[in-house]
Amino acid sequence: MVVAPDTVKMDAVALQKVKILFEEQIDEGLHPGAILAVYRHGNLVLDLHGGIASQETATSVQADSMFVLFSSTKAITAACLHILWERGMLSWDDTVAQHWPDFAKNNKDQITIRHILSHQGGFPETPSELTWRKWLDWEAVVAAMENITPEFAPGQVMAYHPRNYGWMIGELVRRIDGRTFDKFLREEITAPLGMNDTYVGMPEELESRVAKLHAMEDCDRPGMVTTYNHPEVHQAVQPAGGGIATARDLARFYAMMGAGGTLDGVQIMKPDTLREVTQLQVSGLDHTLAQHMQRSLGLVLADKRMGASDDEGNRTFGHGGAGTSIGWADPESGLALAFITNGFRSNQTNSPRLEAISLAVRKACR
Repeated sequence: MVVAPDTVKMDAVALQKVKILFEEQIDEGLHPGAILAVYRHGNLVLDLHGGIASQETATSVQADSMFVLFSSTKAITAACLHILWERGMLSWDDTVAQHWPDFAKNNKDQITIRHILSHQGGFPETPSELTWRKWLDWEAVVAAMENITPEFAPGQVMAYHPRNYGWMIGELVRRIDGRTFDKFLREEITAPLGMNDTYVGMPEELESRVAKLHAMEDCDRPGMVTTYNHPEVHQAVQPAGGGIATARDLARFYAMMGAGGTLDGVQIMKPDTLREVTQLQVSGLDHTLAQHMQRSLGLVLADKRMGASDDEGNRTFGHGGAGTSIGWADPESGLALAFITNGFRSNQTNSPRLEAISLAVRKACR
C-alpha cells in the first residue's frame, strides 16, 4: 500500500513532479511504456505505471504488468550467494572448482567466487553454442561453462560477463545448497518478501502479463529485443538477465537491501552481510563495456543512472538492465527505486532518462 509522502518525509509536490516526468518521458516517445516504484524507510511511497505494453496489439501497461529486467536481474541473483556466504557455506576466495570440480577444465582452476561476482573471472563472452534456444537446457549450460576457455587471467581484468555471470552463480547455488537456482530464489528471497510477481524462469501461463520490448530509434542491439521477446526466454532460468518482475517487487528487494537486510519484519540477510557485500571490490575500466565502473560483490556502486555522485548518494548500490532499466538503494537517504521501461535505447539516451527519474526522486526527500 502506498503511504502518504509526509509519513516518510517526502515532499508531495516534488513527488508529483516525478509523476509528471514519468508521463512526459512516455509522451515524448522515449519508450512506449514504463513502471516505477519508490520506497523510503521501508514504505512504498510511489507506484506508477503507464503507456503501451505492446504496440502490436495496442494493449496498455496495467498495474500488474511485468517487464523484462535484463541485467537488473543480477543483483537479485547475487543475493543468493550473499545468503550462502552468511550461512558459512562458502568463502569469497573459494575457487569455483572447490564446489564444482569439472569447472576447473581449460585453466579455470584459479577462478574464485569473488572473481565471478566482480566480473574478473576472465571469460566474458557467451559461448556461441548457447543460443537462446538452449537456455531452457540447464545441463547444456553447465557443460558450456565447464568447457569454456578464459580470455583473461582471473583477477587481472574487469570485463563484464553479460550471461555467464548468472549461469555460474546459478550452478554454484545448486552445488552448494542442493536446490535449483529458481527454487532457492523463490524460497529464500521472493516468497518471504512477498515479491509474488518476480520470476527467473516464469510459468508459461503468465506470458500475457509481460510487456513487450520495443527497439527505439537509436537501439544499438535490436537482436536483444527480438531474443528477449520470445516466451521460451521468459521461461528459461537465465539468472544474469532473464528476470521478469514488476517495479514494486524490484523496489521492495532494494528496500530490504538498503535497510540492512530486513523489511516488514522479514530478515533476508544480516546488516553485517550487507556491509560486506556492498564494499568496493574493483574500480576502473570495464573492458567489455568500455567505461569506468565501480563494483562490489555483484552490485554496481554510485552509478550516475542512480542519481549518485561523489557528493550525494555515494553509498548507493544497485544494477541496471541493458537499454531499459535501473534499480538501486541508498542507505543514507533510505530510498529504494526501480524504474523499468520497455523501450530499448543506446546508452547515450538510456542513461539520461534513468538518471532524470532517479534525481527527481532524490529531490523529493526532505
